Amino acid sequence: MFLFKSEKVGFDRILLIAALLLLCIGLVVISSASSMEAQVKFDDAFYQTKKHIIAIGIALIVGFVCATIPTSFYKEHALKAIFIILLMLIMVLAVGREINGAKRWLSLGIMNLQPSELLKLCWILYFSGYVSKHIESVSKTIKGFLMPFAILLGFLVLLYLQPDFGSVVVLAFITTALLWIAGAGLIKYIVVILILALASVVSVILSPYRVKRVTSFLDPWQDQFGSSFQLTQSLMAYGRGGLFGQGLGNSNIKQGYLPEAHTDFITAILGEEFGFVGMLVLLLLEGVIVYKAVKLGMNILKNDAIYQGYVAFGIGMWFFLQTVINVGVASGALPTKGLTIPLVSYGGSSLMVSVAAIAILLRIDFEFKNKIIGDKR
Repeated sequence: MFLFKSEKVGFDRILLIAALLLLCIGLVVISSASSMEAQVKFDDAFYQTKKHIIAIGIALIVGFVCATIPTSFYKEHALKAIFIILLMLIMVLAVGREINGAKRWLSLGIMNLQPSELLKLCWILYFSGYVSKHIESVSKTIKGFLMPFAILLGFLVLLYLQPDFGSVVVLAFITTALLWIAGAGLIKYIVVILILALASVVSVILSPYRVKRVTSFLDPWQDQFGSSFQLTQSLMAYGRGGLFGQGLGNSNIKQGYLPEAHTDFITAILGEEFGFVGMLVLLLLEGVIVYKAVKLGMNILKNDAIYQGYVAFGIGMWFFLQTVINVGVASGALPTKGLTIPLVSYGGSSLMVSVAAIAILLRIDFEFKNKIIGDKR
């Protein structure tokens, strides 16, 4: 059954338009932010732009396919996908490609694949099924509540070894959010948060580079030409942006002052060229997606612990957290952590997975409006 049959109630066009606008914003800003570096490295100012256009094209094809697949298919095959990603994460540590000191990618020749990005969506698809099936155990017993974290632990260890602490935080947050919406008790929830917080503190203390990131975040100007270089350049970019920005292509920070400006600090360039108004538009569009996803999930979950409701809610929480962290890091509100902003940042794996998530949301909305989603778990 397809989304586009005229005899059926249509899909959420506002959600689709918001996602497409974010893709367009990302393409424009990446084209501007990467031009100087691409010219120096590849003698082609539009080298990164061309790669991003190809990634968008592939992502849209993936999204179209995902939108036409019934959500029951994802529930049925999510465990298999999780197992495949587990093998891929092990392969990353053995034969993965290392970039900037992190080994997170599998080289496929024409592109690099980042399994941790696939894991975020596949974990939501799998864990939503687990919660809907074991709702009584999850909400009422300690064992049922802790079991998901025991399952997740192996993945978190593999991510930690890459190292990819940002994905660890995202997956832990998604898991606790889904358990919360499933009705887990407040005390259990607080205990888990404390354990996760303690684990985070220990991981920071045991890793010198993470200690530097935290201390540089607390006082970036103390070492502005060392560990805080990216952050201070980002802050200056925001400062130059003012209310309306310097105009497209007029960023100074991208002229070699902010390394790889088109990646994790893409919002700094957007803020400099389009100002506060540009950032507000970006956040509003991301907010529309989060609101639509959470509202859809809550509407579905009003009557029963239905799988699709948890999936929609989980995707909303995922987009919310990554947006907050990405903008928070670039603006100095949070410690430096490499996480993309959904649908905007440069990176094929992140882009394709984000588009696939939007497509699944559209599919869920379509099924809900046409009463395809029933009370069966």
